[in-house]
Amino acid sequence: MRLTLSQRLSAVFALLLLVCSGTSVWMQVRSNTMHELEVVQGLSRDLARHIARDTQLMDANGLKPEALRMLFSQLMLVNPSVEVYLLDNQGRVVGNAAPEGHLRREQVDLAPVQRLLNDEPLPILGDDPRSLQGRKVFSAAPLKVNGQQAGYLYVVLLSEEHDRLAERGATSAALNTALWSIDMVALLCLIAGLTAFTLITRPLRQLTDTVAHFDIDGAPAAPPLPTPSDKPDSLAGQDEIATLDAAFRQMQKRLGEQWRSLTRQDQERRELVANISHDLRTPLASLHGYLETLSLKDASLTPDERRRYLGIALDQSRKVGGLAQSLLELVRLEHGFVQPVLERFSLTDLVQDIFQKFELAAEARQVHLKASFAPKVSGVWADLGLIERVLTNLFDNALRHTPIGGMVEIRLVPQGGFVEITVSDSGPGIAAELRDGLFLRPFNIGGARRDGGLGLRIVQRILELHGREIRLLDVPGQGATFCFSLPVDEDTATTLAVRSMNLNSPGKT
Repeated sequence: MRLTLSQRLSAVFALLLLVCSGTSVWMQVRSNTMHELEVVQGLSRDLARHIARDTQLMDANGLKPEALRMLFSQLMLVNPSVEVYLLDNQGRVVGNAAPEGHLRREQVDLAPVQRLLNDEPLPILGDDPRSLQGRKVFSAAPLKVNGQQAGYLYVVLLSEEHDRLAERGATSAALNTALWSIDMVALLCLIAGLTAFTLITRPLRQLTDTVAHFDIDGAPAAPPLPTPSDKPDSLAGQDEIATLDAAFRQMQKRLGEQWRSLTRQDQERRELVANISHDLRTPLASLHGYLETLSLKDASLTPDERRRYLGIALDQSRKVGGLAQSLLELVRLEHGFVQPVLERFSLTDLVQDIFQKFELAAEARQVHLKASFAPKVSGVWADLGLIERVLTNLFDNALRHTPIGGMVEIRLVPQGGFVEITVSDSGPGIAAELRDGLFLRPFNIGGARRDGGLGLRIVQRILELHGREIRLLDVPGQGATFCFSLPVDEDTATTLAVRSMNLNSPGKT
């Protein structure tokens, strides 16, 4: 039979209470008995000495039987609870008034007698001549004949008759009252204990019920409302059950967040694959068509037509290669195959290199490139190659979506321990409904897809590896404006990169 935790606690408590109650009864009975023995022996301690002084029980010829019988008769009338024995110097019983067959010992241990004569603390128990194993309180005194010790007078203070009467009254009203009192106290303690266990384990039962109804294989329920006890600094003063309950609710909330994050990421990956497939299908179909035309009509094509068809095929091939390269780069970034190598470099020099890279493309589209540098722009700590890739992607997007005669501008402004980099264009900008998930999924502007969304996604992932983020700003009179910052201090850059690696390592969401 399986018992719940509350039932097991109650059973253990009841057992301990029973043991404690039994121990209490035994100790109380034992204490009362020892106290009674001490009182009896204390009152009659000198009884044997007075008898030995006032009664001649032995003479030079030995025991005087008539004197012993007379003494026993007198004591039975005065105090029927005593028994008198004469012992020799070795403790052998040489005289008694016991009925025939009642004497069970022929010798009494004299060690307790000596302890009594030496006035040691009471009670002192000695051998009972009428019992093989019994020990009782007694009074003893030495007997002397002609100045020489001839033996001992040994008086048992609680006789056989006393034992019979005591056993007969074992269920007396006083004893019954004491037992009933202990039973009532034990019952009240049991009720109080069970009530306390019920109240104490109520949060645990509630937590058990919550855990039992938690479906780990299904979609998580709505996250529970936050409570003050969920805060880490509030757990120190709570009991273990409350701490466990708060920890479970935090775990449940975290699992829900991870489940929703995984669901969102899975949906984004599906969209990305679908869009990449769409982006690849168009140039591949065009490439296949022109190559097929060259293959079928090679003999009838003029040199100019052949060069034009080959140029278009090469252009489509470059598009496919660029998409494949971007996709491979994104996979390497998202799966932790790329880690930033931090070094100090000049942003102004890097911007000049980017301008030289896009100078011809900007002239072909009649787009003006502009750089605005604040005075004394400090060098920054980052991975030079990855940051170059960030600026390349941003400039490439800006140039392709800036109309003829427009402008692409980059600004460098120091902000505390960082340098803020802003890249803006004079294009149509990005509509508000497209900004959600801007760096996670493809989007269209005027029917033109921005590199399948891979460019900005790569930018976001690179900056995440540096512990930074990119933002889309609302700047009146401008198109798309992207902003991010880089640290100027090595320690700050290292701390941000390490923190990002711990939060975004594979297997973590």
